[in-house]
Amino acid sequence: MALQSPNCVVHAMQSLRRTSNLRAFLSQRSIGPAYAVSGASLSAQPQSRKNVRGYATELQPAAPEIDFSKFVARPARVVPMSPSYFSGSPKFIDHLLRLEYVLAKYASLPTVSAIEAPRMAWFKLPQFRDFVGEPVPTKKYKNLLKILQRLNRIDPNVTPDEVRDTLKDFLRPGNPYGNKPTPPVVDEMGRARGKGKRKTSSAVVHLVEGEGEVMVNGKTLAEVFPRLHDRESATWALRSTSRLDKYNVWATVRGGGVTGQAEAITLALARALLVHEPALKPILRKAGVITVDARRVERKKPGHVKARKMPTWVKR
Repeated sequence: MALQSPNCVVHAMQSLRRTSNLRAFLSQRSIGPAYAVSGASLSAQPQSRKNVRGYATELQPAAPEIDFSKFVARPARVVPMSPSYFSGSPKFIDHLLRLEYVLAKYASLPTVSAIEAPRMAWFKLPQFRDFVGEPVPTKKYKNLLKILQRLNRIDPNVTPDEVRDTLKDFLRPGNPYGNKPTPPVVDEMGRARGKGKRKTSSAVVHLVEGEGEVMVNGKTLAEVFPRLHDRESATWALRSTSRLDKYNVWATVRGGGVTGQAEAITLALARALLVHEPALKPILRKAGVITVDARRVERKKPGHVKARKMPTWVKR
């Protein structure tokens, strides 16, 4: 019998080794009879199929098909809600972007002048820093105030609710301009009342249409103010508007000196005149009779003695 070549022996050993490995694999996987393979059938395979590598998918069913309608796509990292999250002051920039968006949306609406716009008490810089919790620079906050003032200049008759709600977020608590006092009016007897102060003097004036009579503390103007300068100062609101012979004046004044009392009557008379004729405000302001002077005389406490400074040459 002819000796077989060494290659044939090697091939035979490899085929037996594959058969034993496959039987062990099938026994571990508990594959049913449909996948049982005998050694004879494996040995009966053609020579061309013996050297082909096998895959696990040939012996077990594949994975189920993916339903993309129920597939949830998740980002690789957490995406922050704020677009300015990674900036130095994200909350401030969020407010700034919001205001710029609202301004661009309603920039075409008609506007009024800055004088006619509603008065608003915006946050002061320390209050705004506490509001956002960030050290906002002064220059950046001024830029934000410019946008607020521009939105506030939109005509109040056509201002959208979105603009009003946005502006309310930047108002100081207890807006001093929100609750304005009721403007004074002429009473049923045709009288207008005005109050004025100058230093420590205070005056109350009742103004009514008449022939130009002026009474101060129940006396005539000349009796209370002997000097011509004080008399003209007290009635300057009527003189500057050419209303001396149109109204009667009853004034009550107390405190201070003669000059202070005359100037207190000037302010009170001008305010009472504005109740009768509000259109005279520009003339009265130009005449300087409705400008408040906040200077007051400080009273010394009784028994208070100011310490005298000792000269530098005195030896201690």
